[in-house]
Amino acid sequence: MGKKKIVVQSPLRIGNKVLIRTVTNYVVGMIVIRTKDEIVLTDASWVADTGRFGDALKNGTLNEVEPYVGPVSIGCGAIVDACNWTHGLPSGQK
Repeated sequence: MGKKKIVVQSPLRIGNKVLIRTVTNYVVGMIVIRTKDEIVLTDASWVADTGRFGDALKNGTLNEVEPYVGPVSIGCGAIVDACNWTHGLPSGQK
């Protein structure tokens, strides 16, 4: 039997909810603009404390979040990694 082809896509796609780790902190939100220099998120929050990182990704639990009032731009040069966020986006301060 032939091998099954696996398709892998970057989480950094317009319309995706993501958790992005930058050189200084984490941000979670929905990607609405992506250029070679920046990614713009809406419904975004600065994540001061993820708690156990694996649990945050698996369960959507975050220990401390601070919502942005409007869209936030993240410079692509500051991104360390990004993961799909398959949970609801935080809507309030925690």
